[in-house]
Amino acid sequence: MRGGGDQLSVGERIAFYRRRPGLSQAVLADLVNRSEDWLSKIERGEREVRRLDVLAEVAKALRVTLGDLLGEPVLMEDDDNHDDVPAIRDALMAPRRLSRTLFSSSISPEYIDPAPVAALTEAVWSDYQRGDLGRVVSSLPNLIKTAQHLEVASADDPPYKRSCAAVSARIHHLAATALSKIGEADLAWIAAERATQAADDADDPLVLASAARSGTHALLAVGRFEDALELGDAAARWLAPRMKAGDPAALSLYGMLFLRTAVAAARHQDRSTANELLNRAEQAAEQLGRDANYWTTSFGPSNVALHRVSVALDLGDIGQIADAGLHASTEHLPLERQVGHMIDVARALSLVAKDDDALQILLTAEQKAPGIVRHSAVVREVIRSIYRRSPATGGKKSSSLLAFAERCRAVR
Repeated sequence: MRGGGDQLSVGERIAFYRRRPGLSQAVLADLVNRSEDWLSKIERGEREVRRLDVLAEVAKALRVTLGDLLGEPVLMEDDDNHDDVPAIRDALMAPRRLSRTLFSSSISPEYIDPAPVAALTEAVWSDYQRGDLGRVVSSLPNLIKTAQHLEVASADDPPYKRSCAAVSARIHHLAATALSKIGEADLAWIAAERATQAADDADDPLVLASAARSGTHALLAVGRFEDALELGDAAARWLAPRMKAGDPAALSLYGMLFLRTAVAAARHQDRSTANELLNRAEQAAEQLGRDANYWTTSFGPSNVALHRVSVALDLGDIGQIADAGLHASTEHLPLERQVGHMIDVARALSLVAKDDDALQILLTAEQKAPGIVRHSAVVREVIRSIYRRSPATGGKKSSSLLAFAERCRAVR
């Protein structure tokens, strides 16, 4: 059930999935090369799993997904309490999408001008960058259905087909990115696969590189860090000839692929590769010469600096993050990127028990983009940790902490 178990801690979920097949703590601890005492403390909430690669190993041993242990997904609600994720699932999994041949008699191709669809898609991408996840999720079902109609309508006209495929790739990329953000990792992978398939038909290296970026999001969401590295590297090599010509859009996509793979390497605890990829992204940013937003990458020197903070967090370099992250300049970046960085900094502050500072940053982030904050598994875990450590006055927790924890579904 969607939303089930979203108020459990990571440790409680590990205990639940361990008991289901009848594994003892000793057996599971041995499978992940940890001590039984370590696992016992994790399950009791006395210790946190700070590294995603360790959590991914536990998930693999339990034969569940990383999202299962993170408590994803939860119900996606906007201010009107709407949940349009089931409609996105229906659109992505429509049987007609599986075979044009089988359903050819029931499909009536009609000409659809891709230009206004492309304009609408970019408008919804802008909603995403403004942090309005509710609007994005409510827009996606019809966009995905329109993308499917574009693909059918364009089958017999190669130039028209390429134009339609490029729009379809962009729509499915948006779907993959948004679904990853709200924890729908399996649906995100379906959308990313559709994006790259459409990008192949578009026959445009920029379209394909952008679509591949959606694949890295989906792979990171399910803990397949090595696969994300492989995909990002392949896409960057494919794009290299176009990048060398100095095309700013190509430079932005090229650099962004290195940023995504740097995160994958960090989560795989490969420090040298992560640093090398960050340096390559920095070179692309220097060549670009400014912070820009080609292909909604928000790529440039500032985004590279923020990714250095994110990578340091995944590598466990907590001490330097709290200070460097607080002083990073983000005002001119899209709101979605600003809030993502704030969540990183809050997590780092929480890990060094600076709970009041972490909570204040998250409350500020919530004011900017409530949908992103309230549906973030990372935020929920940070708030659970703060809540457990928070002293109770008169038997009650701080009213602002309790209210925020309830809005994020971090507590019962």
